[in-house]
Amino acid sequence: MATPEEALSLDNQVCFALYAANRAVTARYRPLLADLELTYPQYLTMLVLWEQEQAGGVTRVSDLGRRLRLDSGTLTPLLKRLADRGLLERRRSALDERVVTLTLTEAGWALREKAGSIPERLLCGIGVEPERLKALRRELKAVLTALEGEAVPSD
Repeated sequence: MATPEEALSLDNQVCFALYAANRAVTARYRPLLADLELTYPQYLTMLVLWEQEQAGGVTRVSDLGRRLRLDSGTLTPLLKRLADRGLLERRRSALDERVVTLTLTEAGWALREKAGSIPERLLCGIGVEPERLKALRRELKAVLTALEGEAVPSD
């Protein structure tokens, strides 16, 4: 059992390690995404849209929010900026105006080609083996699942 001093040490906090790692990863993405004129949340949004449309699916804003774990107050202005850039179109359902679907434009698809090298460029030179990164991703997914109270997904 940890002493109160150990329990309250910043270096012993899992949350701080996650927070600091998140900031470091986001900072490493910044110059790579600048070439695409995307922020990190916009990049994540585009990843989901490319994935969904490539699989032949339609992306609803509500589903995108769940996937990215973003609320509509954060997602709406982000999607508006991507639409203003001509990367996607937002359409309200004729059957239920609360439902908004997203469709990539030609420019949105063209951006995918430019983004193709980003994952490799991000990892270049960090000196962590791909297998360690896969194991880390599995562990982080398990922690996230536990925190959100869901069953552990398989990879």
